[in-house]
Amino acid sequence: MKIDKIYNNNVISVINEQNEELVIMGKGIAFRKKPGDLVEETNVEKVYTLKNNDISEKFKTLLYEVSVEYIQLTEKVIKLAKQRLGKSFNESLYISLTDHIHFAVDRIKKGYEIKNALLWEIKRFYKEEFCIGMEALQMIKENLGIELPEDEAGFIAMHLVNADLNQDMPNVANITKVMQNILNIVKYHYKMEFDEESLNYFRFVTHLKFFAQRLYSKTYMEDDDPFLYEMVKTKHKEAFACTEKINDYIQNQFNHTISDNEKLYLAIHIQRVVVR
Repeated sequence: MKIDKIYNNNVISVINEQNEELVIMGKGIAFRKKPGDLVEETNVEKVYTLKNNDISEKFKTLLYEVSVEYIQLTEKVIKLAKQRLGKSFNESLYISLTDHIHFAVDRIKKGYEIKNALLWEIKRFYKEEFCIGMEALQMIKENLGIELPEDEAGFIAMHLVNADLNQDMPNVANITKVMQNILNIVKYHYKMEFDEESLNYFRFVTHLKFFAQRLYSKTYMEDDDPFLYEMVKTKHKEAFACTEKINDYIQNQFNHTISDNEKLYLAIHIQRVVVR
């Protein structure tokens, strides 16, 4: 392979046989090199193949703005998240998370600290992602010598959720708020506190996450089992009464009426989560 572009001593790009541009990282890989020179493959540490042209251009722009240590650190965080969560992520995460960590470190160095207004909700709804965020803070401390506040673990968690849901960051915040509001409706309807360690609570929160996602993407669940709907409605009247309150909230906020199928599954989850 021959060097096509040099970004810095540690980052180059090449054009492969399929005429795709690959970004290659490696310590000193471009030292005393110029475009057209052969790549010393023993120095190759990481190869990025970004198939989305828009994301590829943004990534290359980022290479000029941040040092390679931030990209390497982000790679470690994403690798940890993939292993821990068993998920793959949108390519844009490499850009958004690198940029965020770089910006967060820069802000702290300048004495600015941004509070995460959704930190409490993130800790509850996205526990695994938040734990990864906390481990990322430790990585940042060990690799960059900068100690970031807990709020930043929440922001990192939101980036992971965002890349998993393939939503814009504002929508992740909105989805989280909808989840919190619905949980509050259930809590006050039944005058109870949830057992947040229970499997049924986890199932309910997971259902709410995708319910809220459907609201923002406007991909609604259609009705398909009127018999089951009537049966559950008769058997669990209180859960359905609570579901109607949720429907009122959705109508007011989104000008959308929940389908009978959505009500059915909400009621089933509500019934499970309130029974001790």
